[in-house]
Amino acid sequence: MPRDPRYDILFEPVRLGPVTAPDRFYQVPHCTGMGYARPQRLAAMRGVKAEGGWGVVSTEYCSVHPSSEDDPMPTATLWDEDDVRAAALMVESVHRHGSLAAAELWHGGNSTSNLLSRNESVGVKSLPA
Repeated sequence: MPRDPRYDILFEPVRLGPVTAPDRFYQVPHCTGMGYARPQRLAAMRGVKAEGGWGVVSTEYCSVHPSSEDDPMPTATLWDEDDVRAAALMVESVHRHGSLAAAELWHGGNSTSNLLSRNESVGVKSLPA
């Protein structure tokens, strides 16, 4: 069955700064329950999305510093080289299918619990955490 030509624009490449997405299907950041604990499983799942036609595939919210850690919530983290290697698994899995990989960078400020890292919460307001 041919597609209605009104929707052809959805399947056209779109330029995003220095890169081009193969189409206009953007998988928004969403949590999977895997987070930093299961990088291979997460990479495989995101790769399936890219294989299925999503032009851009995003991570869940991704903590950028140990002062913003949200355990027991299974988030992504980008704190050190181990995290970069884990994120690279997802990026490679998504790129394998010609899609772009995106990350939702996050810092929770003074509302984070930091139960795992035990770091002090840091935020722009001087409120007790």
